[in-house]
Amino acid sequence: MYCRARFASRLASTTAVASFSPSVCSRVSSPIASPPSASSVSFWNQRYRSLSFLSSLRSLRCSAPRLHWRSPESLRILARTSVPVVERFHRRIATTASEHPFKGVMTSIPKPGGGEFGKFYSLPALNDPRIDRLPYSIRILLESAIRNCDNFQVTKDDVEKIIDWENTSPKQVEIPFKPARVLLQDFTGVPAVVDLASMRDAMKNLGNDPKKINPLVPVDLVIDHSVQVDVARSENAVQENMELEFKRNKERFAFLKWGSSAFHNMLVVPPGSGIVHQVNLEYLGRVVFNSDGMLYPDSVVGTDSHTTMIDGLGVAGWGVGGIEAEAAMLGQPMSMVLPGVVGFKLSGKLRDGVTATDLVLTVTQMLRKHGVVGKFVEFYGEGMGELSLADRATIANMSPEYGATMGFFPVDHVTLQYLKLTGRSDETVSMIEAYLRANKMFVDYNEPPQERAYSSYLQLDLAEVEPCISGPKRPHDRVPLKEMKADWHACLDNNVGFKGFAVPKEEQNKVSKFTFHGLPAELRHGSVVIAAITSCTNTSNPSVMLGAGLVAKKAYELGLEVKPWIKTSLAPGSGVVTKYLLQSGLQKYLNQQGFNIVGYGCTTCIGNSGDLDESVASAISENDIIAAAVLSGNRNFEGRVHPLTRANYLASPPLVVAYALAGTVDIDFEKEPIGTGKSGKSIYFKDIWPSNDEIAQVVQSSVLPDMFKSTYEAITKGNPMWNQLSVPASMLYSWDPNSTYIHEPPYFKNMTVEPPGPHGVKDAYCLLNFGDSVTTDHISPAGSIQKDSPAAKFLLERGVDKKDFNSYGSRRGNDEVMARGTFANIRIVNKLLKGEVGPKTIHVPTGEKLYVYDAAMRYKAAGQDTIVLAGAEYGSGSSRDWAAKGPMLLGVKAVIAKSFERIHRSNLVGMGIIPLCFKPGEDADSLGLTGHERYSIDLPNKISEIRPGQDVTVTTDTGKSFTCAVRFDTEVELAYFDHGGILPFVIRNLNKE
Repeated sequence: MYCRARFASRLASTTAVASFSPSVCSRVSSPIASPPSASSVSFWNQRYRSLSFLSSLRSLRCSAPRLHWRSPESLRILARTSVPVVERFHRRIATTASEHPFKGVMTSIPKPGGGEFGKFYSLPALNDPRIDRLPYSIRILLESAIRNCDNFQVTKDDVEKIIDWENTSPKQVEIPFKPARVLLQDFTGVPAVVDLASMRDAMKNLGNDPKKINPLVPVDLVIDHSVQVDVARSENAVQENMELEFKRNKERFAFLKWGSSAFHNMLVVPPGSGIVHQVNLEYLGRVVFNSDGMLYPDSVVGTDSHTTMIDGLGVAGWGVGGIEAEAAMLGQPMSMVLPGVVGFKLSGKLRDGVTATDLVLTVTQMLRKHGVVGKFVEFYGEGMGELSLADRATIANMSPEYGATMGFFPVDHVTLQYLKLTGRSDETVSMIEAYLRANKMFVDYNEPPQERAYSSYLQLDLAEVEPCISGPKRPHDRVPLKEMKADWHACLDNNVGFKGFAVPKEEQNKVSKFTFHGLPAELRHGSVVIAAITSCTNTSNPSVMLGAGLVAKKAYELGLEVKPWIKTSLAPGSGVVTKYLLQSGLQKYLNQQGFNIVGYGCTTCIGNSGDLDESVASAISENDIIAAAVLSGNRNFEGRVHPLTRANYLASPPLVVAYALAGTVDIDFEKEPIGTGKSGKSIYFKDIWPSNDEIAQVVQSSVLPDMFKSTYEAITKGNPMWNQLSVPASMLYSWDPNSTYIHEPPYFKNMTVEPPGPHGVKDAYCLLNFGDSVTTDHISPAGSIQKDSPAAKFLLERGVDKKDFNSYGSRRGNDEVMARGTFANIRIVNKLLKGEVGPKTIHVPTGEKLYVYDAAMRYKAAGQDTIVLAGAEYGSGSSRDWAAKGPMLLGVKAVIAKSFERIHRSNLVGMGIIPLCFKPGEDADSLGLTGHERYSIDLPNKISEIRPGQDVTVTTDTGKSFTCAVRFDTEVELAYFDHGGILPFVIRNLNKE
């Protein structure tokens, strides 16, 4: 724990000149542009605040042209414009270089042909044997601490804590971490830019310079979450869906385009370019930065929990809340608890017919069972050489599903091969290898393996992995393919729950007959109505994408076709996928099975599945059919994929095609035929399933380096619809009070210079009483806006037609809509409703059943605080800032849970909500709490009297009293709580300059 004096000095140094960035140009649309040594910059900010220098730098950065990152001309223009300022900057740096606490371990890496790649802080030069035992993922944290060490933001004590990781990690010690960059997607990016714009207004209202609100580190924002599958099974689907996407989201897109010019150091990748994580993997990821001759590992935090996909490339990255990411943009060091690391040893080789998706679902189940929340997972072992980079990225992607902060794969020869495949230059790859070898961050399987220490160990023989899917309601509920039929029938029988639908025996075989566009059709329980190859998890992996094409081809040649009433779709993660599907000749077979490309972005996996045909929707609703969706995604929580698909299964892309052909999940692929071929012969699963060798041959001949180069050379050119958007060139945003998409949030209204201080809770009512595994999908507004919901009422009152409601995700920039959509999930289970499922609660004082929003507003109008009671893993799932912002706007002051998912707990703190944990072995039920009590939480009114993790007493008006641990886990989080949240903290500290 930090002493108060030291902590105060950190806060002061942390907020130094937030508008200053040594990048000397406005990001130049460049994945290789980045600040020089952050430690030097921080020290210089602390000691040498030359107003004339900053003024000249700001004017340069405002005027620097935005140019293509691979254009030699752009580099020449940048050099001409920046040399005078760069020379002055380096003179400043030179005056302080001798002050760096670790100057003695800085050395250089020579180029093979002469000269040097650059300088770096050498871990081996520390001559500390403890470093050799550190996991590779912890070495990245160590290098960052050494490089950024200025004894203000990062101290030598912090460095020692990381070096001594074996002893310190079990003790929950705090360290600061400065990521090299920040990654956003548009659903989370819009509210982030809204907050930044609002913060500029707040700075102005406090009489200070709004320009201080500006990203300090490179920020990449990829617009990928707005496309919906309105049009499917059509050759024109991509164009038609994009036209609808722009029609719905023109205002949001214009706002983001304004942000890309108003805020420097921000690159916006236009719609239609791909899924953020695949773009990050193929294009944005650096692996090693070379910043003005300073070499250091790439690291990234992102506002999407699947930012972890980049871990497959050997880049340390994980998801954070949008609130936390905004602070990181503004120069705040991230405060994190030094994590434990689970060593996961892989051996053997996948059997024929087994996919990377089968592997990741197996790994997810194993790690969930082991318990890895808040930990890093690091993969190692001889089996690593059998996994392609895309396979590794698939496993890394699903870190949130198994609960880890990261699923990390250190850089090795496979990584280098992928970098060359995806168009990184030979010199860049040589530099990456030379740096990582020199700093003991590279794995060479030709050398004797070094023993590393891990907090705990797991192992898996890849040969033991078998084909599987996961569902019907959670990603870690893996079902071996051979057991699927039996498991499905068990789910029909079981009580309502994660593995149950409670369908009476006499109703399990009922048939819903209907007419689909003049054709006779029928649905049963388990009938597939959505089959989607979508999401970042699998669409980056050529083997499973081309495998899906081979399944479609074999089935077509045998005479099998997907029933026309099944909504099929293919949403690639980047344009590269389209190129290799066309190159292989397999796209035409996918089209013939209805898997036409519908767009480039996250679609079905995040609920952007579009409407089902009206006849299908009626057949499901009128007959209460348990309809199924099968998708190659990473999330299948209830109500997420589509309101009418109560059973949702995660599967590999080839299996998505297979289940679409079967038309049902109620099938045993080993024994039952998928259908009847053109010769009248029964066609079985084995007849259409490709071998691993078949897939490998197609991958080898179809996935070519030029595809990556041509795709990403065009990425910053945008598209005609994006380029036609006209936005004002203004520093402050002009808010439209009538907008239902972009609205000025109330967080900073009437903000004062002095912080409000900590607050307890007095006589609060329970707004909701939950059990275990309440996800951010249950809390945060997501998916479609239900026609009778408070959000729908709000939009209708403002003249928005139902057909134009769009999704909650698309309206994340409007707090009025999002507050009304908080806890509005149609599958939410609230104990106050005694078994009734839905987005309502009991208003305790009157006993009325109301929508959650309406009940919350009634409490607020009466001046009454509210709390939430919850079970284990509260807030699991996507890292959604609105899962914390929404409850704050509803007036929730505290959440008392058995346990929290890491990101969500951090977000609650960031919005000023108190997270409390019941003592082990206790929960609301064991304590006899019904949720009808009034709750008081006894917190000291001075921040200096609160400690991270301390016990506090909770009392009720019924006389019950119990002890909880307050989950402010670090001193920094206490500071945020003192200020009412992380963003007010940033504003007040910037205002002091």
